[in-house]
Amino acid sequence: MAVAPHSLASQSALAVLREGGNAVEAMIAAASTIAVVYPHMNSIGGDGFWLISRPGEAPMGLEACGAAAGAASIDLYRAQGLSAIPFRGGLAANTVAGTISGWDAAYAWSREAIGGKLPLTRLLGDAIHYAKDGIPVTRSQSACIAAKRDELQDIAGFAHTFLADGATPATGARFTQPRLAATLEQLAKNGLDDFYRGELARSMARDLAEVGSPLTLADLESHRAAWKTPLALQHSLGTIYNMPPPTQGLVSLLILGQLDRLLKAGMDPLGAEYVHACVEATKRAFAIRDRHITDPRYMEIDAQDLLDPVRIAGMADSISLERAAPWGRGLGPADTVWMGVVDGNGVAVSFIQSIYHEFGSGIVLDHSGVNWQNRGCSFALDATARNPLMPGRKPFHTLNPPLARLNDGRTIVYGNMGGDGQPQSQSAVFTRIANFNMNPQAAIDAPRWLLGRTWGQSSDTLKLEARFGGAVGARLRDMGHDVEIMAAYDETMGHAGAIVRHANGLFEGGTDPRSDGGVGAW
Repeated sequence: MAVAPHSLASQSALAVLREGGNAVEAMIAAASTIAVVYPHMNSIGGDGFWLISRPGEAPMGLEACGAAAGAASIDLYRAQGLSAIPFRGGLAANTVAGTISGWDAAYAWSREAIGGKLPLTRLLGDAIHYAKDGIPVTRSQSACIAAKRDELQDIAGFAHTFLADGATPATGARFTQPRLAATLEQLAKNGLDDFYRGELARSMARDLAEVGSPLTLADLESHRAAWKTPLALQHSLGTIYNMPPPTQGLVSLLILGQLDRLLKAGMDPLGAEYVHACVEATKRAFAIRDRHITDPRYMEIDAQDLLDPVRIAGMADSISLERAAPWGRGLGPADTVWMGVVDGNGVAVSFIQSIYHEFGSGIVLDHSGVNWQNRGCSFALDATARNPLMPGRKPFHTLNPPLARLNDGRTIVYGNMGGDGQPQSQSAVFTRIANFNMNPQAAIDAPRWLLGRTWGQSSDTLKLEARFGGAVGARLRDMGHDVEIMAAYDETMGHAGAIVRHANGLFEGGTDPRSDGGVGAW
């Protein structure tokens, strides 16, 4: 089974599985396809993270995120009169794009460890076809371009790539990316490492310099993906895994650890008391994030130690079940895709790929057609900050792909896009499935909430989908929450997905009606 927020990506994964490919090979196919067909959400010019579970073995994490350029210093930006890193343009493109290195490392592991045999030409084949021959513009893509056109149309390469004669492309219009098709063909022929140490790397380095990015060929050449030990939360229902810093995987696990102590049998998973518990657990987890999480080389405490059961119990005990705690401000928007694949042998992959804001830095490199991320705008131009800009330092990542192994034999891969919304929607999807026995589709379809800002919102309110009903909103206001009502199935809540593999080998899956996604199964 495969799930993705664009149906063509889940179909690409499913086709590989039907041809005898494994979950990792299927995910590479899905990742390449979605980089083409959902360009406002991700790109091969972004970062990625993997969690891979193989029955009988400890799960593995794969960190494919790039560091700041060697020339990217606070002084560089201050000298140009800047008090913050710009969100768009060349100076926003200041970190290496790591996602292709993750595909490469995962591909090598697949061939060495689980007998992967499909060639890159096959795994990238769908993406090459869609880039060359075109795909229909989704409503989501068209709406995103319309909302961001004024901000992005003068950024190098954006208008030429994403606008239609200077206008927003209509939903259903054919969208082709011939330069990206040629780049993917080159990677399939020369190997994925060409992105960092080959002719493609040299071409991109030249184009990055042309648009004013501080990145150089040396930055690309020095980059490597890294295998990591995932964080593990011991939960009453099993073990839940997520990625360590610089991601906010810790946040997602801290929320679930608290909810393991707060949620009670008989609680309504659509009710105000349930939402309140989840929101209050989120506030405490975000406080830990903002105090501690950064590039792990600069952390004073091991993230796994923050998952100590006594510490989590203390956090949960501090929560009032009747009254909202004060809330400051979130980190803001992010655009991302989460995808999951589980194969017939039980190998499970939870994967996330992102360019940070919509269309990242906005820059599309002239020769390769690669849209470069702006993840580095999350750095601060303050040496005393938690995440200061520093050459070679990795930025804080909202990205975090979760995976759970439950005591009853179920394996669950699940996830969501959307900055601060990622850990919040993860808590909704996981608890509705694991604690309240909802099937994955019902759990994802059910109304969600979001505390803070995402998708261009400037307010830090508690946003509720209207489908919760007036009584839930009124009760939460009475508890002290600053409630804002959003539309039904609002994309503000992100694009979630989930796959459950039961102990007997049967599967359940769910995809988000807020996205253009689908579940593919065989």
